[in-house]
Amino acid sequence: FLLSYIYLFTSSHCHPLLPALIMDMFLVALSFAYFAKALSGSYMKSTITQLERRFDIPSYLIGVIDGSFEMGNLLVIAFVSYFGARLHRPKIIAIGCVLMAVGTFIIALPHFLIGRYKFETSIRSSVNSTNNLSPCPSAGVAGCEGESNLSMWIYVFLGNVLRGIGETPVQPLGISYIDDFAREENAAFYIGCVQTIAVIGPVFGYLLGSLCAKIYVDIGFVSMESITITPGDARWVGAWWLGYLIAGVITLLSAIPFWFLPRSLPIPAEQSLAQCSPEQASFIKDSPHLEHKYQADEPASFLEMAKGNFIPTLKTLLGNPVYFIYLCVTIIQLNSLIGMVTYKPKYIEQHYGQSASKANFLMGTINIPAVALGIFFGGLLMKRLKLDIMGAAKFAIGTSLIGYFLSLFFFAMSCENAKVAGITIPYNRVNGVSGCNSQCVCSESDWDPVCGENGITYVSPCLAGCQASTGSGKNTVFFNCSCVATAGLSSGNLTASAGHCTQRQDCDRVFSYFLALSVITSFIISLGGTPGYMVLIRCIKPQLKSLALGFHTLTTRTLAGIPAPIYFGAIIDTTCLKWGLKKCGGKGACWLYNTTAYR
Repeated sequence: FLLSYIYLFTSSHCHPLLPALIMDMFLVALSFAYFAKALSGSYMKSTITQLERRFDIPSYLIGVIDGSFEMGNLLVIAFVSYFGARLHRPKIIAIGCVLMAVGTFIIALPHFLIGRYKFETSIRSSVNSTNNLSPCPSAGVAGCEGESNLSMWIYVFLGNVLRGIGETPVQPLGISYIDDFAREENAAFYIGCVQTIAVIGPVFGYLLGSLCAKIYVDIGFVSMESITITPGDARWVGAWWLGYLIAGVITLLSAIPFWFLPRSLPIPAEQSLAQCSPEQASFIKDSPHLEHKYQADEPASFLEMAKGNFIPTLKTLLGNPVYFIYLCVTIIQLNSLIGMVTYKPKYIEQHYGQSASKANFLMGTINIPAVALGIFFGGLLMKRLKLDIMGAAKFAIGTSLIGYFLSLFFFAMSCENAKVAGITIPYNRVNGVSGCNSQCVCSESDWDPVCGENGITYVSPCLAGCQASTGSGKNTVFFNCSCVATAGLSSGNLTASAGHCTQRQDCDRVFSYFLALSVITSFIISLGGTPGYMVLIRCIKPQLKSLALGFHTLTTRTLAGIPAPIYFGAIIDTTCLKWGLKKCGGKGACWLYNTTAYR
């Protein structure tokens, strides 16, 4: 109702407070749109290991899927940034939000098209009785039916591309709208608020990821009593699709307010486009190409805009030394930050032995809030200290240097590799078998770990030399395991329980230090986020603001957002110790990593 009221009286500007009220409403709407896109984006990163296991693909391919968002963005970012400022910016943002919602729904589509998730296991789901296992189980290759379903990850790729296309107008058009029509002394604070909300979105995104990771992927379609693995098992796949449906609905709702907001607002008298502060003017490079540029609210046809001086204007923009240097700096920074954020939950899972649910929960409740507070206080400090452009630049570089220096201490926070027989510790294996299980015909492609009572994990009951089992489901116990005896345990029942052994000694203490340092470094680096961003938008002419923000987004996503997840994933793949094999051959997802090399 309030939005409709504002829409009816916008053209008359019947009250002097109405533009300020509309700006506040735009700020709220843009913040919600930032929240929605940040929630769905962070949820995508929280489901990385779930998607790897569900579609049986390596990390580098997950990097391609993650980078597809940036690929979609690149398809339209230059046109949206250049032409969008001359059109109805709020409505273009609304269209973008609708496209993001549709793309998010498409990502969840494969769950309803692919078959039920199946994993290799030697455990019976029922019948609590003793059963003698064959010492030489069949090692035949399973049929290839359903293998083509693995290509369903293409839907995730295409949906993420559409998300990237829809997200394109939100940042350049939204931020330029605020900077054009808000009072100059409030612009930095407003942008800080929007960026803070954008960081709160990932909090809920990772918490949603944590919740969905606890729920089995086929919940509602299978009996949970028949599931013999736990969320801590490397074969576990959570209800990844459920979070995308929720995120899609939220994103669709975020589009509604923008349909009622006006195209432009009266510019404050002290903030005429023709006036710049003396310091800002010293950073802006004059160019004859700008004399005949369209104003942000000047109507023009697409043909007229296409015939304009786009290339000369772009040359003028890149000729600004402050803008160009800032662009190079952020490309380098974002390569490291995007690579780290994309695979940090996976790193916590593999290095510190945490479940996907707990890794996402910690990211959402500890790490992301520190980033949000850092961005908020950075904008607040800039307003309170009344930092000029030079002061903001010095503040941003100081926080970055301190944060990255502290990050070097992560190298010292190590946990030893899990003890897995024949992989991280030897038991005189020859061609996949040792003397203790040489009489068995064990499949090398299986990953069905059991924990021996000697504290060593074995890849499967067969490779542990187990002869019989008792119990069912998660409570299954294998006994007469000959390889447990060869590992130094000569007495007892020589048993092994289902699942891998618990995490290494002293790893919990190191993990606490890791979390504490993550919070400190995230907060310090984020303090310089808003001041650095204000340097970007204050060092250019107002007429080029949308183009500058759009081109900044274009280049950072091209040279950081797309390649970083791919080459980080490819490097992570080189540390894999145990690859899963697809039914019809070929490398699948990785089950076990060398944690030292991974770190």
